[in-house]
Amino acid sequence: MIQQRTDKVELESASAGEYEEILEVWEASVRATHHFVSEDEIHFYRPLILQQLLPQVQLTCARNEAGNMLGFSGVADGKLEMLFLHPAVRGKGIGRKLLQHAVQQQKVTKVDVNEENEQAVGFYLHEGFQVASRSPVDGMGNPHPILHLELVESKA
Repeated sequence: MIQQRTDKVELESASAGEYEEILEVWEASVRATHHFVSEDEIHFYRPLILQQLLPQVQLTCARNEAGNMLGFSGVADGKLEMLFLHPAVRGKGIGRKLLQHAVQQQKVTKVDVNEENEQAVGFYLHEGFQVASRSPVDGMGNPHPILHLELVESKA
């Protein structure tokens, strides 16, 4: 069980040995926020994320003082490829902390977000991103529109 205390959150790089733990946070987050994604899609994406996507990004994990993983981000070539939080810690500033780290330390200027994930869209727009373009389907051709966002002003 994730402890709710988040006052002492540490960001650290993640290694391949943490992929399973990262995948657990990813799945919990998707189940809590991506109501438009089917159970079959979750099962389809799990091995792709584990075997293909995680090795291609620079991972940063947020952990509390007990060492519990609260969330993570993945960055490649100035683009935030993923940012997921454990549902128990949403709304506590951890996503903002991960995003600020990505913008300031990893020079992120772009992110793609599911249009159907209205909370995520609102989060990125509030943090200074704007819609640059839209795709009617996701990267796998599924009918989940993607908004391509670019940073216009850093609030970090």
